[in-house]
Amino acid sequence: MSHENPPSRKVSCGLDFVTALDIRQSLAYTAENKYDFALMPIAHPRYKREFLLGKAMNRKEPFTRSDLLLQSSDWSTMIVGKISPYIDVDSEDAIYRRQSEEALAQEMTYASHLNLCAMIVPLTSINQTNLARTIFSKVVGVFSYQIWVRVPLESPFAQALELRKDVANKEDLLRAKEHNPWEWWNVFRSICNYDRRLGVALEVTPDIPSAEEITRWLGEPVRCLLLPTSLFLTNKKGYPVLSRAHQLLCRKFVPLGVQVVITGSVVHGSVQYYQQYVDHLWQSVRLNDPLVGFARGYEDFLQCPLQPLMDNLESQTYEVFEKDPVKYSEYQSAMEKAIRDRVPEDQAEKKTITAMVVGAGRGPLVRALLSAAEKANRKVKVYAVEKNPNAIVTLLAHKEETWHDRVTVVSCDMRLWDAPEKADILVSELLGSFGDNELSPECLDGAQKFLCDDGISIPSQYTSFICPIQSSKLYNEVRLSKEHDKHPLKHFETPYVVHQQNKLELSDTQALFQFDHPNKDVPIDNSRFKTLQFKIRQNGVLHGFSGYFETILYQDVMLSINPATHSPGMFSWFPIFFPIKEPLHLKEGDVLEVNFWRLNNSKNVWYEWCITKPVPGPVHNPNGRSYTIGL
Repeated sequence: MSHENPPSRKVSCGLDFVTALDIRQSLAYTAENKYDFALMPIAHPRYKREFLLGKAMNRKEPFTRSDLLLQSSDWSTMIVGKISPYIDVDSEDAIYRRQSEEALAQEMTYASHLNLCAMIVPLTSINQTNLARTIFSKVVGVFSYQIWVRVPLESPFAQALELRKDVANKEDLLRAKEHNPWEWWNVFRSICNYDRRLGVALEVTPDIPSAEEITRWLGEPVRCLLLPTSLFLTNKKGYPVLSRAHQLLCRKFVPLGVQVVITGSVVHGSVQYYQQYVDHLWQSVRLNDPLVGFARGYEDFLQCPLQPLMDNLESQTYEVFEKDPVKYSEYQSAMEKAIRDRVPEDQAEKKTITAMVVGAGRGPLVRALLSAAEKANRKVKVYAVEKNPNAIVTLLAHKEETWHDRVTVVSCDMRLWDAPEKADILVSELLGSFGDNELSPECLDGAQKFLCDDGISIPSQYTSFICPIQSSKLYNEVRLSKEHDKHPLKHFETPYVVHQQNKLELSDTQALFQFDHPNKDVPIDNSRFKTLQFKIRQNGVLHGFSGYFETILYQDVMLSINPATHSPGMFSWFPIFFPIKEPLHLKEGDVLEVNFWRLNNSKNVWYEWCITKPVPGPVHNPNGRSYTIGL
């Protein structure tokens, strides 16, 4: 994984042909003008075939061009096929419908024969159930290519309604819902059971819908943006440019790695100018956040959360976390404040405080602690406690080379260690993506016996947060994870750590569980149960919950991966994702009620979760049958 900050992304750009008289010439033209691929009809757009009745039934010539015109590698990498425009498998005319079904089957079979990478299918209304079934019947079979469902960003009806909104009535507004292209797509992909080979070819329209509409598309598998040449304005030098609003729209899709297709006739001198402009626009989207550079290549990639209590971390894992530019500077700032509070200025010469770093790893917190003491001009005695024998080797090397007698290295599980003295400050970095999911509460409750009665714990508090999200990408990633000898629902009952990109938040993030240290509860109980209600912002599909945390290290020094309060530039933690077994269709204004449990026994800790509104669903992970965190 590269941690360089990538300056920008190069765009993959395609060119749309209404028809191609000479396919080799068309491909040469595509390449000459710096385009990466072409959209072309599989059969000539006006070449209608008749399969049931009619004169054309007896034609002997082939329905389209030969596969020998191109190398197989060109068919599979350079061409996205388009189905004939007259095909309407949802026609009310039974004969026309049957003819269309046969024509579609013929073209899809030929696309498979050519091994095309994708086929593009237009969606023009919400009532295309037969088209969805037909496509689904092919993608669940042997066909390997992707289906790009062509959907306009704004439907013609919505645009017409916008023009006459002063006279629009209630019925019009209800029809506008039905004419919402996202609703068309949602029905289509639901019938196709969210198949991962389905993607969206989003046609950018002159009118741009609301910010909410656009954000909703960011949670969908958008494969490409179709940009008609008619959208481009002409700048002073005569070159094509997009309006500021359209630029802003395109920039939102850059992080998703979408491709671009230029459609329509050339109105600015050369077709290459559009490619150059789009490439320039893509390159201008600077990805300045260190998190983006750090996570490059890990977008929407499921990882099992670490279990540092059960497993000893590898050197590489330590190295990745130690590169975080924010975490350790904030820890150092918290420790410096705590040290100053613990030892007043007038006692700086006389008093030495005792600090313990529990779970010291390879020593980054020990380094930060020594620097904090130096900055505060106070004396400190440090114990570095670590259970991983491999990390102990590194700690002892640090002690010998730089720390010397300022640090005592202890090779022991903090819960079993018998400390020779009490500590003024107890420091740890045991937090997981969900705050408590790496068992920080249990570890620190076990270690707090080392603390003086008025001792300071860093961190002093952490809170987990959840948010309902829509993400077909993550849903399909979970669905494709199967293990023969495991419970069939295992993957839907396992939380994953994932850098979430292709997703939509359906409501605001809310706080879930809170833990405080030192823990003054008697008896100490780290099990939790909470019910939260979320008001849904707009029609969408729930695929699961994103989990985050915020922690107060000391006083006003905090770290957060909660999007609302995220510590800028910090990348040590990706969010956690709790999937649900069945996607849940939600309407704007719906109240979504979810219940979360944190449960434990003598060996394990686990989470359970279930939805009770708007429709009740089953408990996920009962008794920790699919996922537990080992004590």
